[in-house]
Amino acid sequence: MLFHDRADAGRQLANRLRQFRSVNPLVLALPRGGVPVGYEVARGLCAPLDVLAVRKLGAPWQPELGVGAIAEGGVLVVDAPLVRELGIATSALEEIAEREMAELERRVHVYRGGRPLPAVEGRTVILVDDGVATGSTARAAIRAVREHHPRQLILAVPVIAAETARDLGREVDKLVYLHAPEVFYAVGCWYELFPQTTDEEVASLLELAREAALHSVPARESSAPAAAGDPAEVSIPCEAGLLEGFLAIPPAPHGLVIFAHGSGSGRHSPRNQHVARVLQHAGLATLLLDLLTLDEEQEDALTGHLRFDIGLLARRLVAVTRWASGAPLTRGLPVGYFGASTGAGAALEAAAQVPELVRAIVSRGGRPDLAGERNLARVRAPTLLIVGGRDEEVLELNRQALALLGADRRLVVVPRATHLFEEPGALDTVARLAAGWFAQYLVLNESEVRV
Repeated sequence: MLFHDRADAGRQLANRLRQFRSVNPLVLALPRGGVPVGYEVARGLCAPLDVLAVRKLGAPWQPELGVGAIAEGGVLVVDAPLVRELGIATSALEEIAEREMAELERRVHVYRGGRPLPAVEGRTVILVDDGVATGSTARAAIRAVREHHPRQLILAVPVIAAETARDLGREVDKLVYLHAPEVFYAVGCWYELFPQTTDEEVASLLELAREAALHSVPARESSAPAAAGDPAEVSIPCEAGLLEGFLAIPPAPHGLVIFAHGSGSGRHSPRNQHVARVLQHAGLATLLLDLLTLDEEQEDALTGHLRFDIGLLARRLVAVTRWASGAPLTRGLPVGYFGASTGAGAALEAAAQVPELVRAIVSRGGRPDLAGERNLARVRAPTLLIVGGRDEEVLELNRQALALLGADRRLVVVPRATHLFEEPGALDTVARLAAGWFAQYLVLNESEVRV
């Protein structure tokens, strides 16, 4: 086994392709199995992702044995020597091609919904699949892309049969792979987990990639120094005492994101600290704070009742927002809320109370329903709800809340992610989506001047 699953293979492949990050490539994945790989490649390169529909033509008595392939645009590739060797009649091959063309057209409709193939001419195109055995589908895809005149065509796969690599390498500008075993057997042999990829997973990954591209912020290397330096500790007064927080301000910030943590969490949450660092790199100031005082936290550790008091947490968030609007370092900065779990409910309720102060909201695995129907309808800040695909109960609650929100809103589902987004790459996806959303909506109007 070389890879745990397709996502693992895609992350490794993206690392190998980092040299192409600066040329703004277009990633085209071969459905269905190539899409989870292509998604990770596109995410790693901050590149757009789409599909190039290709179907293998299988031998009549052994469908897994490819004797050719078809690609959208009418490209047909046939392994003539193999067809002759197997004695496949022309009429039988035509029947197979007709059947596979119908399936190909169905997939194009499901995955793109009538959208055309993205513009390819003059671009660097990275063609991705989860592996290549005989190369018939890859060859059809290569020829289909060539008809659109790309500036450079790269075939990138985690694993490819060595003999096929030697043949296909002559048909592309560059062939990039991680492994090319001489004895290949089948693509699935090189993965620990190799389930059938569903239409639903493909469509979900494509939608997620489109959301990321729409709100994309150029990624930086994880080893880059923090843009804001070490966060400063701040104490913010409230009716019950002082709320403790970490305030980080990068040079020339264009907004401030205040974090509303989930139940039992606080400013030390490693997940929210990770998201905060990404936002800082994107030019946003961040304020991670505890919405309970130290005495209240001690009390709540025994009773657990304050952390679920959404009304109290919302009032605290409003107080902090008013404080930030007048504090010297943050005065005049457009404010956004990042809410996690129950903190999302508090963020939405607070935004309903002070719509003039809150420009945008992002919820990570949140419980927006806890804000209540009345408050959801009063929210005016554009709201992005991010939920893990495996967090089924919370996902349904978010869908219900989405219909009640009175503002511009969007729901993005991160495939395979659970409630805490602990899966590899899941939290990075959340952070990039959040950065893009805030970059779009935390913008000063021309008539506004920061004092």
